Amino acid sequence: MCLGIPMKILKIKDDLAVAEVGGAKRQVGLTLVSGIKVGDYVIVHAGYAIQKLDKKQAEETLQLMRQWGETLT
Repeated sequence: MCLGIPMKILKIKDDLAVAEVGGAKRQVGLTLVSGIKVGDYVIVHAGYAIQKLDKKQAEETLQLMRQWGETLT
């Protein structure tokens, strides 16, 4: 099973970005998507942004993931 995580783009330089979720920041490749700007949300898998999300979609997905995590503990 593969899991993509919604992350917010904080900085962009060339085809690399810094993205954040839950206070964790990661370097993310942008070569698989186009038109990404600072402040956008993307799904990140294996270090690459694979899809752009709107803010509402990202927040709903993150909330579901938090709920899922709570049920596992």
